[in-house]
Amino acid sequence: MFDLLVRNANLPDGRTGIDIGVTGGWIAAIEPKLGGEAGHVIDASGRLVSPPFVDPHFHMDATLSLGIPRLNRSGTLLEGIALWGELKPLLTHEAVIGRALRYCDMAVSQGLLAIRSHVDVCDDRLLAVEALLEVKRLVKPYIELQLVAFPQDGFYRSANGEANLLRALDLGVDVVGGIPHFERTMTEGAASVRRLCEIAADRGLQVDLHCDETDDPMSRHIETLAAETVRAGLQDRVVGSHLTSMHSMNNYYVSKLIPLIAEARIHAVPNPLINITLQGRHDTYPKRRGMTRVPELMAAGINVAFGQDCCMDPWYSLGSADMLDVAHMAVHVGQMTSLAAMRQAYDAVTINSAKAMGIEDYGLEIGRTASFVVLQARDPIEAIRLRATRLTVVRAGKVIAQTQARESQLTLEGRPASLDASTYAPPLGG
Repeated sequence: MFDLLVRNANLPDGRTGIDIGVTGGWIAAIEPKLGGEAGHVIDASGRLVSPPFVDPHFHMDATLSLGIPRLNRSGTLLEGIALWGELKPLLTHEAVIGRALRYCDMAVSQGLLAIRSHVDVCDDRLLAVEALLEVKRLVKPYIELQLVAFPQDGFYRSANGEANLLRALDLGVDVVGGIPHFERTMTEGAASVRRLCEIAADRGLQVDLHCDETDDPMSRHIETLAAETVRAGLQDRVVGSHLTSMHSMNNYYVSKLIPLIAEARIHAVPNPLINITLQGRHDTYPKRRGMTRVPELMAAGINVAFGQDCCMDPWYSLGSADMLDVAHMAVHVGQMTSLAAMRQAYDAVTINSAKAMGIEDYGLEIGRTASFVVLQARDPIEAIRLRATRLTVVRAGKVIAQTQARESQLTLEGRPASLDASTYAPPLGG
């Protein structure tokens, strides 16, 4: 007797006709045609059942603040940082918590059940830190929320950057953050990387740095981060986020750099929606895409995970907590259109992201927490193509969100008037 039984599911690894039995919030069985009964049965009907979506890079303290106190007219990263500086004095606990909870509601409806959010620590009040720690407590039954102590104005460039970062960690923030390319000099940026890795090593924490988010090919802090990761013994515990300067670097230097990243076992987290929007703003034509070298990083065995980064804030006026939207953009801008590459893009918003965040209890395996999503698609590629509706979202064995299936209204002669959105999808080979 199961508490919950999912019948006839397709799994991301290609298995079809699979049943998933859930007992006590845990996955008890995964196999074709499970026997037994259940208190609640979900008929997947050959649709994709996936582990939850995971966002390894977000800014929840700024989310849904679009237009406060004004809009980013240039669309650049630097104006966004300046605008955030104008917004910070206007923040209140109630406003930060309210906007974050509204975003978390959107996330749950999209099957996004784990988020790593950077939180600015350069405000001496640490108001946003305290607010998001409260949000973390409130959403714990639904979303695994990790917080990164992020000195947005620079670890050394901000007068109290180091002191405030240490205070935030003392309050319970999970991960050490930084932004070396925003320090006053390249030397100070490199020094910040070294110090931040030391802090993480001393406290047994992970590191997640905004690293080389610039079009400048001479911004090479990822090289320093790789070296300091090895020196501090932080392999597998460090994320290099963005890495957009690598898009503009010469190929010879990158041929040296990528093996260094692989040796240090650093996770790479590009943010396709934002990288394609903010980078290349100073170009005329041809315009650089800005997103880092995703296929090359993956080919070297580096764990690459995609982040949402922003949603209706000083840097980005769009967004909907939809990680399939992120994967869809990555497929296009990264020219990842082979069948294998599209499946890699799906992994980059699920299993790769969970790995980057260090989430161990994740995935469709016996003994793992029964958290998963039923999508209106047959496989990962179709899910990306359609930005598939999340029909049912399950967290720890309980259904926490449901959405009606989308239907196609057809008027072609001889065809039914209402059909499932995936009915006319062609079969995939390979």
